[in-house]
Amino acid sequence: MTGTSITTELLDFIRRSPTPFHATLEIRRRLLDAGFVALDESDGWQLESGGRYLVVRNDSSIVAFTLGKDAPSTTGFRMVGAHTDSPCLHVKPQPRLLNQGYLQLGVEVYGGALLNPWFDRDLSIAGRISYRTTSQQLGNALIDFEEAVAVIPSLAIHLDRDANKSRSINAQQHLPVILLQPDEKDGDFDFNALLLERAAQQHPGLDIEAVLDFELSLYDCQPPALVGLRRQFIAAARLDNLLSCFVGLQALLDAGDHQSKLLVCNDHEEVGSTSACGADGPFLKSVLQRICPETESLARCLHRSWLISADNAHGIHPNYADKHDANHGPLLNHGPVIKTNASQRYATNSETAGLFRHLCEQAGVPVQSFVVRSDMACGSTIGPLTASTIGVRTLDIGVPTFAMHSIRELAGSRDTEYLHRALQAFYNWQGQPPVSP
Repeated sequence: MTGTSITTELLDFIRRSPTPFHATLEIRRRLLDAGFVALDESDGWQLESGGRYLVVRNDSSIVAFTLGKDAPSTTGFRMVGAHTDSPCLHVKPQPRLLNQGYLQLGVEVYGGALLNPWFDRDLSIAGRISYRTTSQQLGNALIDFEEAVAVIPSLAIHLDRDANKSRSINAQQHLPVILLQPDEKDGDFDFNALLLERAAQQHPGLDIEAVLDFELSLYDCQPPALVGLRRQFIAAARLDNLLSCFVGLQALLDAGDHQSKLLVCNDHEEVGSTSACGADGPFLKSVLQRICPETESLARCLHRSWLISADNAHGIHPNYADKHDANHGPLLNHGPVIKTNASQRYATNSETAGLFRHLCEQAGVPVQSFVVRSDMACGSTIGPLTASTIGVRTLDIGVPTFAMHSIRELAGSRDTEYLHRALQAFYNWQGQPPVSP
């Protein structure tokens, strides 16, 4: 896939993925189209050499893997990890609010969201509902309102003269979204009834008697776009970390068949990853144990395996360059970034970084480095969590990004191709761990 086409496909992928549920569904669809076989965790697995498989947990996390000609205990896996979730606003379980004649929804902040950009945006609602059928069976379904149905208006500058200097946001008071001005025909507005109506429209063959519960998020209706005078930048919501999910997926599909390969896209990274489907949970380890059911073979497999944790990096902002270490300021469109932290907030070490530099040099991909300023706190990724959970050699990388955790982020359009080439080279690499003298 060329650089132009992979960027175009990325924009389409993000547009189709307003929530982790939708992102996982889209990844699954593309894998099935490529011939992967869907596995169910509750069934027995019959895996074959050369097979291509996927397994989904909680509708929001996915593992896809291919088995090479040789047993994984002999070759190990080449694994890429990313996450499907992004900071956003979640709808509360009992969200209905009536204030000053406006019907609003109460929300809570998911992850470390940059809140100011959420104001004055055309917002829609998407996510998963859990329902009961007329025959008293339980089920789940995804819904997406698609059009703009909500907004959070800013307070006028006339009523807050210091807004451009020190506007603070109270999440409980200032973030409820406006849906409508109800009149007599609306009666006692029932949000679950609205969800039932939307589900019936989007799933006409589904037998839904009642919506029992939901996991819904707000998202910006503005579609992803290439921006800049020469279209050098990608502007989109959820670049952190759908960009890595998509490029990891495409690299997996484009890589050769000899080496055993795996892609894991976990939910809940933005809130600590501690869940049944998060990177600090049992999902990936459970899959690997079923591929290599014997303790000895699993240990041998993991020792020969490598994991790249792909999660966006902070590009050096020209207006805020002092927020970076002067020697470690990644530039957009200058290649993926190796992320390092002495306190193990990233899992990179010299061995894993050395392999990545070697592969990028062979693939003609430029490489950059990021270390947070010594007087600033450092974020983290699924890298250290996965490394400590399964004991695999791990590297943290990502493409440089502006406005991370905003409702609309910015990345370099060339970096998708660079990352794709680097991950494809990694998936195809058949070397063994270095030997110490």
